[in-house]
Amino acid sequence: MARGGARNTGKSWKWSAEARARLSEKKKLQSANNQVSDSKVPAQPQPMFSAESIHALLSAMQENQQRSRTRPRTPEWNPYIIRPDLFGPVHAHVKKNRPGMALDSKMSRNLRQMAFDNNVAIQAWQAGGIMNNAVSEGLLFLGYPYLAELAQRPEFRLFGEIRAEEMTRKWTQHRGTDDESTKEKNKPKTRNADDDSYQGFLNNPGGKPRTDGRNKDIENKIKELKDFEEELKVRAWFKAAAADDSNFGISHLFLDTKGVDIDNQQDPELKKPLGNGRDAMTKAKLKGAKGFLKGMRTIEPIWAYPTVYNAVNPLQPSWYDPQVWYVMGTEIHQSRFLTFIGRPVPDILKPAYAFGGLSMTQMAQPYVDIWLRTRESVGEIIHAFSVMVLKTNMATRTMPGGASGGNGDVLARLALFLMLRDNQGVFAIDKNTEDFTNVSAPISGLDELQAQSQEHMFSVGRIPAVKFAGIQPKGLNATSEGEMRAFNDTIHGSQEHLYRSHLTSVYDFMQISLWGERDPDITYDFLPLQELTPKEKAEVRKLDAETDQIRVDSGVVSQEEVRTKVANDPESGFDGIDPDDVPDLLEEIESGLEPEGGRPQPLAGSAKGEKAPAKDGGIQNFDDADSEENLRRDRLIEAGDRRYGLRRGKKG
Repeated sequence: MARGGARNTGKSWKWSAEARARLSEKKKLQSANNQVSDSKVPAQPQPMFSAESIHALLSAMQENQQRSRTRPRTPEWNPYIIRPDLFGPVHAHVKKNRPGMALDSKMSRNLRQMAFDNNVAIQAWQAGGIMNNAVSEGLLFLGYPYLAELAQRPEFRLFGEIRAEEMTRKWTQHRGTDDESTKEKNKPKTRNADDDSYQGFLNNPGGKPRTDGRNKDIENKIKELKDFEEELKVRAWFKAAAADDSNFGISHLFLDTKGVDIDNQQDPELKKPLGNGRDAMTKAKLKGAKGFLKGMRTIEPIWAYPTVYNAVNPLQPSWYDPQVWYVMGTEIHQSRFLTFIGRPVPDILKPAYAFGGLSMTQMAQPYVDIWLRTRESVGEIIHAFSVMVLKTNMATRTMPGGASGGNGDVLARLALFLMLRDNQGVFAIDKNTEDFTNVSAPISGLDELQAQSQEHMFSVGRIPAVKFAGIQPKGLNATSEGEMRAFNDTIHGSQEHLYRSHLTSVYDFMQISLWGERDPDITYDFLPLQELTPKEKAEVRKLDAETDQIRVDSGVVSQEEVRTKVANDPESGFDGIDPDDVPDLLEEIESGLEPEGGRPQPLAGSAKGEKAPAKDGGIQNFDDADSEENLRRDRLIEAGDRRYGLRRGKKG
């Protein structure tokens, strides 16, 4: 046999016991390895939320937060884009004609440049996100479109509405200028410039007080002037001007006069000045121009822009004071286009503000933003101040083989918990592995924080809380009387500052339109805003009466003087009585206060329901009275002697 080959002996091979043992051990080891390799490796526990789901959840939370506070400014919700689908049944007609915004066509070059080129100032609606810090602090002109949008919120709108209503609530009272012929009851409490001017006329040689006939003529003219004022609705237009000044920082009042064609934008008459109602320009142009004033109306500042103004010499009165305004391409002189600016800005900022002023909306925006955020935060706390807590074994519910099996279903467990959490449902929990509790956040003090934020918003417009929101002060004997008096003083100051000059011009133009010339003896005052209640008026009259009685008793004044004062006071209830017809109480006291013929005698037996004797004439003298009546009469006479002793001394 070759080396390495099998031995061919003709006999079978036999395993030794040792070889069999090794082979058996080898097979066992191989079998064990096969079993391990064939078995499945247990899967790793899967998380409840994947990375993608967590990212989507965070994105949704951020989006909700952005929408609730600073919604992104996208063209989809731009209020100045005309969307025909929002016009209801006429959307087909609107879509066919393709209307544009008023500023899209027929504009002057300057107005177009103002409306579209200055994106930071005028189109601040789009720039709100870019200039967020400056806008939130009220340091950037928001632009008329955005200010018009903010006027829809009550927090901004009420500033203008309340101030405009208060400034025109009592309005004005016309009167004659004060001189020696003015009756005591018509004497003004405060004198104005017209009174001082008339006093200067009286001090000149030849100056004489008005006659009674002249005063009667002034009264008739005032009635005619008030009727013309109601016809022109002057009060309503000035109220609208004050509201626009609050919303936009500026307002315009256009005077529609005779001889002007408002349909012709190139009418040369609109470019000619009218004067201020009493200067040389007015006297030269409007002398004898009866019926020239046809009406008036307010123009919002978004439709007007100035073009001619002095930017060279600050020493001139026309410095940064526009003389000509363009209204959608129509050139109008400033004397026909009265401008109201309640809060002027520094000269360097006037061009950026379209030569307007600072709006109350822009001033209040930082405070309103804080108020809105505080209100929303308080609402969120109240909405989620109570949290239901389900204590469960999270490991057994998320690991393999847990109570819910497989990958776990903790979300299904929570969904079941939320579905049955109200008082009408029954919720079952595992008494060994689960528990149910409630966690509540403290909400005490939230009302005070919210009220303080709201009061800060009121303070910008200097409006009391009771006037802005109807909130009464809290506490014992708390009252808003002091705040209301301060507010009335503020409103009166605003009337003088915002209304006086232009209202004087309007009244002068009205007089020229009625009579061909202005009457220099007619002036007006703003009526006081403070009103007394009927109880307060009665208390004041009582104090006045007691004061007058003390002065008469002490001999400082006489009865005639007090009676004259009462007759001239329209609030006394005795105005119009004859001051000279003073009752002589001294004679009545000396005569015993007994009418002629005696006084009626009480019917005898009337207490018992019996008839009086027919022979009794019903007249009884003081001598027949009982002793108590005599004593009462003596005391009355003695009191009269003590009271009028001084007057008797004067007569004697």
